[in-house]
Amino acid sequence: MAMLKKYVEKIENASVYEVAIKTPLDAMPTLSKRLNNEVLLKREDLQPVFSFKLRGAYNKIASLSEESRNKGVIAASAGNHAQGVALVAQKLGIDALIVMPRTTPAIKVNSVHEKGAQIILHGDTYDEAYEHAKQLVIEQGLTFIHPYDDEDVIAGQGTVAMEVLQQTPSTAIDAIFVPVGGGGLIAGVATYFKAKSPSTKVIGVEPEDAPCMHHALEAGERVVLDQVGIFADGVAVRQVGAEPFHVAQRYVDEVILVSTDEICAGIKDIFDDTRSIAEPAGALAVAGLKKYIAREKCHSQHLVAIDSGANINFDRLQHVAERAEVGEQREALLAVTIPEQPGSFLEFCSLLGKRSITEFNYRYAHTRDAHIFVGVELSKGDKEKNALIDRLANSDYEVIDMTDNEMARMHIRHMVGGHAESIDDEVLFRFQFPERPGALLKFLTLIGQRWNISLFHYRNHGAAYGRVFVGLQVNPSEHIELIDYFESLGYDYWEEVNNPAYQLFLAKEPHQY
Repeated sequence: MAMLKKYVEKIENASVYEVAIKTPLDAMPTLSKRLNNEVLLKREDLQPVFSFKLRGAYNKIASLSEESRNKGVIAASAGNHAQGVALVAQKLGIDALIVMPRTTPAIKVNSVHEKGAQIILHGDTYDEAYEHAKQLVIEQGLTFIHPYDDEDVIAGQGTVAMEVLQQTPSTAIDAIFVPVGGGGLIAGVATYFKAKSPSTKVIGVEPEDAPCMHHALEAGERVVLDQVGIFADGVAVRQVGAEPFHVAQRYVDEVILVSTDEICAGIKDIFDDTRSIAEPAGALAVAGLKKYIAREKCHSQHLVAIDSGANINFDRLQHVAERAEVGEQREALLAVTIPEQPGSFLEFCSLLGKRSITEFNYRYAHTRDAHIFVGVELSKGDKEKNALIDRLANSDYEVIDMTDNEMARMHIRHMVGGHAESIDDEVLFRFQFPERPGALLKFLTLIGQRWNISLFHYRNHGAAYGRVFVGLQVNPSEHIELIDYFESLGYDYWEEVNNPAYQLFLAKEPHQY
């Protein structure tokens, strides 16, 4: 109880409103109706820097002595904390130096620059930027402003929880869902809620590829992840803070992990109800809330999700839109073999009915069969998809469900060309490697030294891993040597001989989509 009392006092006396605003708690009527629960969205994306982070930054910097301020401040951040520190420093007339990973979205780097802070781009992750910033503290005597592992920062973030309870005085909140990176926000929210509304569940949400708090709570101690995904760059942290973990062990009920597809679906849900666009980290809470409802089968509960930010590069939205449909079970991708004869297209389309078609590609195989790759919009998720597949199968169509086939989603549906008869001994592989600057060049250099590349497809959407679909000309006698070479490189790889998407690809005519 001493911890709760300490943090409640700190939160209620925090200095944040000189720069932050009291953000609205918006209803999400569309999502609420669909989920049969009342869902409310705390709109931290509406802050002046489009993120909650300036709350903690201001509370910390405002508490510094004049001597510490005069030294200038330094922060390490993947973007949102950096913007908060830069804005506060600008308002208070303090020099600020921000160390950011080179992988930080340009929209965040530009925002920090516009606020007058000096920027150093260093490393590929927050942790690398953090270590460099700590070295600069020693060399230049600057005052370090930690993004989450600091009591004053945690108290500043905790004002979000204070506002939520002020905005729902007559409503018992059953659960509040909080995005988790280093843990500063959930530490502040958990202490305030457990002191003021102890029956409310405090549930953290992390990406599946950056589960630092989840794994720490599971292990009973802080862990360091080998690597983290950067799609949700705002929470791409390898280790939670010591103080946030100390708090979470006592007052966080659980941490839910969500996939990239589920995050993208959450971004779409927020857009549908608010016409605003959350960044991936900002949509974590909504994604976790939906997963919680599906698991617990709860209804008529009052649930709050924190939209923590809206700093997303515009060019990432295409990827978000693509993955959202799958994450929401609103699109099915099917490969169907139909007879190559007059009237086959019409008969097939009649079975699809009046459903919206998101994609429709025809691939000639030979005079007997034709291959169709079709995307179908769903309104009832897997239940509707399975019914459609059964309907097609009952009409003697051979159907392969490609909806969850990563190769089909990431490569086959976007490729031009097909199996070239003039290429001998071609084999196809799919590779995955950590996405870092220069990683693709390194991959090409290593692979291209040994065998001729006959086909290549690569897509980068800011995810943790680069994914490559590659065809190589390999003499059958060298096949074992090839596999041994791949394993020596340390890349994850899959030979796609038995993948149904690969078989479909082979049926394509050259230069035909």
